[in-house]
Amino acid sequence: MNFEPGISRQTGILVASEQVSRRAFFGISALLFIVSAAVTVLWCNSMSAMSGMRMPGDWTMSMAWMRMPGQTWAGATTSFVGMWVVMMVAMMLPSLAPTLWRFHQSVGRARETLRGRLTALVGLGYFFVWTLFGLAVFPVGVAAAAIEMKQPALARAVPVATGFVVLIAGALQFTKWKAHHLAWCREAPGPDCVLPTHAGAAWRLGLHFGVRCGLSCANLTAILLVFGVMDLRAMPFATAAITAERLAPAGEHVARAIGVVVVGTGLVLIVRAVRLA
Repeated sequence: MNFEPGISRQTGILVASEQVSRRAFFGISALLFIVSAAVTVLWCNSMSAMSGMRMPGDWTMSMAWMRMPGQTWAGATTSFVGMWVVMMVAMMLPSLAPTLWRFHQSVGRARETLRGRLTALVGLGYFFVWTLFGLAVFPVGVAAAAIEMKQPALARAVPVATGFVVLIAGALQFTKWKAHHLAWCREAPGPDCVLPTHAGAAWRLGLHFGVRCGLSCANLTAILLVFGVMDLRAMPFATAAITAERLAPAGEHVARAIGVVVVGTGLVLIVRAVRLA
């Protein structure tokens, strides 16, 4: 008996099903990116429309670290973290989507609906880590802003300090520490990875991805923070840099090229700040 036609038909059905699943996955990912990017741009533009506080040293204090009139600190924190998460979705999803798809494929024996739920849980765990980071960043930013408003001498040093932060962030692109975390983010989950198909494991895996990949791009995220979380120039640069070094074929070389650009930018910022001081 010849079973080849039946086997070929079954294989064709599986391939077609996988193609439909792939299109649906990346279609939803693209929609989430577009919506989150649009909301981020609207938020940044609305905040930029408000005149920030001009500080000694010829720079402007970001409105992100200030309460709006009549707003409580709890409300300000909630507002900041909400927009921080939306911004992180826009920034990280382009580099995260291929990792989530590899996870989706790794649990291929599960039902399609279960695969989708598990993949969503991994993504939620990943962004939960960024939510915690936002909760930690906000009080630090508020405290730093309060000190700078009370200490004019410290405020004058901010432009130079910003340049040094950018310089250090660029230098970290050449370290073994960066290479180690970047390699992990580029490869996980590996092709031979056997993943348990239950919710708890997917959630923990998402948390693990969030921590490891957060460490990988911590230096580039620091650039965004010192430039201002509402800066529409820093955000596209950070997004493009993080995505390129994780997805480009020669990721390590791309990371070093980014390091060259960032180090050069840091030096320019320092020289400019010193001349204007």
